[in-house]
Amino acid sequence: MAEVIWGLATSHVPAIGAAMDRGKTEDANWKPLFEGYGPAREWLAEHTPDVAIVVYNDHANGIDVDIVPTFGLGTADRYEVADEGFGPRKVPDVVGDPELSLHLLESLVDEGFDLTVFQELDVDHGLTVPLSVWTPDPGEAWPCPVIPLLVNVLLYPQPTAARCYALGQALGRAIASYPKDTKVAILGTGGMSHQLAGSRAGFVNPEFDQMFLEAIESDPAKLTSLSREDYIREAGSEGIEMIMWLIMRGALREQVRRVHSTYYVAASNTAAALALFDNRVPQPAV
Repeated sequence: MAEVIWGLATSHVPAIGAAMDRGKTEDANWKPLFEGYGPAREWLAEHTPDVAIVVYNDHANGIDVDIVPTFGLGTADRYEVADEGFGPRKVPDVVGDPELSLHLLESLVDEGFDLTVFQELDVDHGLTVPLSVWTPDPGEAWPCPVIPLLVNVLLYPQPTAARCYALGQALGRAIASYPKDTKVAILGTGGMSHQLAGSRAGFVNPEFDQMFLEAIESDPAKLTSLSREDYIREAGSEGIEMIMWLIMRGALREQVRRVHSTYYVAASNTAAALALFDNRVPQPAV
């Protein structure tokens, strides 16, 4: 039987990937962020899964904004790195796991989640930057196969936080029903608070971010009660990406152990954070 061994929440700011690709991680503006990743990377290197599921949003690079699914799932055996206007990042293409993808698809559809299926998909920084946060030096391949799970956080109406959490819970059940002995990791990406345009361009809300970082561990239900308007008001128009963290958290058990977290504001006026959870901890008696 498959099990989720850890969950990782991380920002997917494109400038993070650019700083790594251009050797800028020791620059004054970047060093605190990458030093903050250190303990998580050390732990992750010792707990490699068989498959990772990355919950992210495309930024009109792999799919066109004329057709934006609320939720989508990749079922391909390979995903090429998208060209985002400056050529693809020089990181490995992503190897998929079609067998597990199809199992998840069937289970989630049976639970009432009508997913768009991607049999071909180029993946942009929303997926590759979190992989780089996890594994800064992948060499010729990422540590394991990856299944992309896409979420619309770009165009209104985005899914609610409650719906994302419910999807995560259904995802956890789908993984648990997979008959193979498979260790699965889940990455929830995006955020934290930021706004890229309009009168509040550059907006960051550290107080809301810290509340979210605490609640995502111990009280995720609190975060599901917030409306999309709440997220946009408190975290900025792009800060609503944090609802994707709730899919990751919903797939984990009720009690988790926080391995490491870090928070830093420097990346392109975006609050960048990481929170790593071990899912293999004793649960309260029912």
